[in-house]
Amino acid sequence: MILRDAVRVLVANWDGGYTVPSRRLYPHQWSWDSAFTAIGNARWSPRRARTELLSLFGAQWEDGRVPHIVFNPRVPDGAYFPGPEFWQVRAPSGSATSGIVQPPVHALAAWKAHLVEPDPAFLRRIYPRLVAQQAFLRAARRSPEGLISIVHPWESGMDNSPAWDLPLSAVRPGQAGFVRRDLNDVSADERPTDRDYERYVALARAYRDSGYRDPGAFHVEDPLFNAAYGAAECALARIADVCGLDPEPHEREAAAMTAALVENLYDDGLFHPRDLRTGCLVRSNSAAGLTPLMLPELPREIVNALVGTALDRFALKDGVLPSFSPAAPEFDPARYWRGPSWINLTWLVWQGLKERRPDLAGPLADGVISAVTQSGFREYFDPFTMRGHGCRDFSWSAALVLDMVAEHGLDGLPAAGREVGEEAGGLGESDDVSDHVLA
Repeated sequence: MILRDAVRVLVANWDGGYTVPSRRLYPHQWSWDSAFTAIGNARWSPRRARTELLSLFGAQWEDGRVPHIVFNPRVPDGAYFPGPEFWQVRAPSGSATSGIVQPPVHALAAWKAHLVEPDPAFLRRIYPRLVAQQAFLRAARRSPEGLISIVHPWESGMDNSPAWDLPLSAVRPGQAGFVRRDLNDVSADERPTDRDYERYVALARAYRDSGYRDPGAFHVEDPLFNAAYGAAECALARIADVCGLDPEPHEREAAAMTAALVENLYDDGLFHPRDLRTGCLVRSNSAAGLTPLMLPELPREIVNALVGTALDRFALKDGVLPSFSPAAPEFDPARYWRGPSWINLTWLVWQGLKERRPDLAGPLADGVISAVTQSGFREYFDPFTMRGHGCRDFSWSAALVLDMVAEHGLDGLPAAGREVGEEAGGLGESDDVSDHVLA
């Protein structure tokens, strides 16, 4: 039943060429959401996974950036803020987009989709766009130490994390002058505060007014973003090999990113953000600091220290990963990114544990399955009670459960692999809930 329900969430959120995160709160295409959704879609409809990624990269800018939102022109103006009228920019394709980015997990998604159903033609088609995405980040955001910076908390994907409280304190809130649409669907107790939103909008406006070139008062190197960049280079090396190209430049870049992370952002058992305005680490208790576990060349002593931190500060032994340490004073089990467990963040850390510590990876996958069994495919979960919060029928929650079940299994059953569609009750690519939507 859980597999069938996951597929039905993805079908319901499909919008012709991509999947919306949720019908009500997020009615457009989000960048890293689409990557995570493609990973899950590959388990039951690889063609839809490929379509999802190609649709997103159809809105890539000339400079290589992949915007964090591609706006659906059929959605009424004002239904989402900040919308196209705020960002005031279009991709070469003509699509209205935002001007900021999100963590580059897309090469990893493309590679995982290929592993489920090999398609070298797809890889040859998307590879240049993935390379351009990485090249933009190097050209526009790279520090002399070799790390990539973000210029807005929204670029981290973990928008409201307490890790950003200190850097955001330097941002002067702008005049409100906007209507928050998110509070129409989700309780204010679960969302960022009005003061936070005023800072977010002020930062986005300043970046827009610079022509999307100059960082404003928020300029930070984020462990998760840089880990995703390094993992992308690892995936690109494999993709290049399939395409008959040289993987070595990507392997070299992945190794350089791993070294830069260890040298500049690691301390005391965890990776931390660095505020480029002050040059100082922001000593945070964010689970984003565990995501470099994804990097295959991370030194063993760092891996062991991160695992110890995950057990001690994040109670990973309980099969759940809160987004912020429960022992920290800023922890909130229900407010957006300030403590709840998120399936995508759990999935990223799980990637680094599957081979290194299967004894921890297994219970983590079981914890995710338990959460959605109890509360449905919610946006995020209380890490203690597993009560769901935020949106219902959230796409990446459904998608990544499909992927985790395919590799880990379900209720003692063996891993499903490519047969997830069959396990879901026959919802395969020839079924009337999949291919006709792509027609």
